[in-house]
Amino acid sequence: MAKKTQQHDRPLATNNKARYNYAIGETFEAGMALTGTEIKSIRAGKVNIGDGFVQVRHGEAFLDNVHISPFEQGNQFNHDPLRSRRLLLHKREIRLLAQASEEAGKTIVPLRIYLKHGFAKVLIGIATGKNKYDKRQTIKQRDQERDMRRALRRL
Repeated sequence: MAKKTQQHDRPLATNNKARYNYAIGETFEAGMALTGTEIKSIRAGKVNIGDGFVQVRHGEAFLDNVHISPFEQGNQFNHDPLRSRRLLLHKREIRLLAQASEEAGKTIVPLRIYLKHGFAKVLIGIATGKNKYDKRQTIKQRDQERDMRRALRRL
């Protein structure tokens, strides 16, 4: 019998803009409370987390401004694409996120969405905004790494 290939941790959506604009500190893996048509759209890869952020309200964490496209065969049961989605985290993790978001210059951003054992997970990170010179440094490091890989490939 053929062995099944596991495809968990395969990113369905990544937020490359977050790694460029922010210095990412601590990261957390969170589940999402989704409706049936939302998970079908996520599995199809129709999700955009570029402008997303996390807010802590009334002791619960919510993922806001993440666009999950309506499911094509969803008809009347389709969801609102930009609705707030509750994140499933432990209380101590929510407390840590709340403390971090209250600090000046810190925000909580989604980094990627992926499937793990059939469940949709979101990797969120506590981020601090970068200055313009920090962004230039990031570009310089990325170019240097690319040049090193090219040189190693030629050998």
